[in-house]
Amino acid sequence: MSTLTIGDYIVFVIYFLIVSAYGYWVYQRKRKSETTSKDYFLAEGSLTWWAIGASLIASNISAEQMVGMNSSGFTMGLAISAYEWMAAATLILVAIFFIPVYLKNKIFTMPQFLSQRYNGTVAMIMAVFWLLLYIIVNLTSILYLGAIAVHGISGINFTACIIGLAVFAVFITLGGMKVIGYTDVIQVFFLVLGGLVTTYIAVTQVAEHFGSPGFLSGLSLMKREAAGHFHMIFKRDNANYADLPGLSVLIGGMWITNLNYWGCNQYITQRALGADLPTARGGLLFAAFLKLLMPVIVVLPGIAAFILYKQNIFHTQMLQNGELNPDNAYPSLLNLLPHWFKGLSFAALTAAIVASLAGKANSIATIFTLDIYKKKIRPDASEKNLVLVGKVAVVIAMFLGIVISPFLGIDKKGGFQFIQEYTGFVSPGIFAMFILGFFWKKATSNAALFATIAGFIMSVILKLLPHYINLSALKVIGFSTLVKQSDGTLLYEIPFLDRMAIVFIISVLGMYIISMIENLKGTRVNGLEVDTKMFRTTNGFAVGALIVFGIIAALYTLFW
Repeated sequence: MSTLTIGDYIVFVIYFLIVSAYGYWVYQRKRKSETTSKDYFLAEGSLTWWAIGASLIASNISAEQMVGMNSSGFTMGLAISAYEWMAAATLILVAIFFIPVYLKNKIFTMPQFLSQRYNGTVAMIMAVFWLLLYIIVNLTSILYLGAIAVHGISGINFTACIIGLAVFAVFITLGGMKVIGYTDVIQVFFLVLGGLVTTYIAVTQVAEHFGSPGFLSGLSLMKREAAGHFHMIFKRDNANYADLPGLSVLIGGMWITNLNYWGCNQYITQRALGADLPTARGGLLFAAFLKLLMPVIVVLPGIAAFILYKQNIFHTQMLQNGELNPDNAYPSLLNLLPHWFKGLSFAALTAAIVASLAGKANSIATIFTLDIYKKKIRPDASEKNLVLVGKVAVVIAMFLGIVISPFLGIDKKGGFQFIQEYTGFVSPGIFAMFILGFFWKKATSNAALFATIAGFIMSVILKLLPHYINLSALKVIGFSTLVKQSDGTLLYEIPFLDRMAIVFIISVLGMYIISMIENLKGTRVNGLEVDTKMFRTTNGFAVGALIVFGIIAALYTLFW
């Protein structure tokens, strides 16, 4: 069994004390001025651009990335980096087009946007949905996968791991968004530093095994020994085409999943909603640059693990019940690290898990308190009462996460796939509802309900359709591919990203038709305040954005 040494625990405890002490100092410093619920939930006006950017990355990168994406790196290689590099481009678009609309219309939660743009019915339906999604899918998967990773590295009892992570996250979350935002700066530092150390050790391990020491030599050997793992765009005959269907990662469904995640997600956008526009945009640009770096931490170690596995290094650690389990790649690499460094990487992984848990719990509390409790349960609630309810919601949400996460089969699906699968059923409809709500004044509330409900139903139909109808004919037009099922049978299935694109197009067309019919009947539409001047950026931001897009283009050219 894997264990940590006394030195590793010392490093981890130092990390714990630094984060806790700093969080408590921020909490005490800000407590006197913390008089409103918006200040508690959004840290209104107090987060700097670098705190916003660091908090975005700390909240996004967690066990499903550190463990799950390294697992995908082991299996399919660098192509999984599309989620990170396309996210960098998405952050730029969100900063230019989405954030100005939110800030101009004083929107602080996603249900508030829906209420303001459509009506209270749409907002309440989506508020309840988001609460269920965040608790049952996101919070539980982060908690469960995080506990598996911590248990695999330290040997600490699994139940103790899951409870410990939850308690630490609650401690951070109860301080409010200010504490989360500023402690996330430390979390990102440990995450990046520990991740880079792990990558360095993994790559040099490859170099040493082949008798050519050195990091750069290791990278060259990795490209030689796993040439198929360094292609970004898969051809149809690739075994992983169903996960990353060719050009869809550049011109198809990848944009929908990223724009929905980064632009229409309370969990993410909340970091920027309490700032002014230049600060929010600066934070998103900073996060975009950090995103470009992430594959070095969350993908390269997985490829190194693949090569080392082929060379029969830590072969037994990669097995689970006698079968290869790629999810063991990252924990196995951490167990190769020298003492003290292992503690640092362990702290980095724990930091990522705790940051994501804290951010998710805060978003759950924000939506419940401001969009359900204040609007439907106690409209006359005082600011002090709202903050208290938010803190109670954090504790209850985390408790539910602890209780239900072991029963969801997350370990069987893989955390990254678990989240993508269940959020992907609703993402296209939600994004259609948001994007038309932003930029088309004629979109009606009934059209929004259609996108939400019909989008979900259509996603389910397209997922289940291959089990009842042979979709081989769709191969001709590029919409289906053969997928090996768990029982070993081959079945034509529409790739996940292509399915999202199809549902999005159907949702937009449905919204357009319904809205035009209702407009002819004189249906009242609630518009947002949108001015083209809002989308102008500073020269500094424009230069930074061009650099980000230039780097992405260069990376895809190099690894096409």
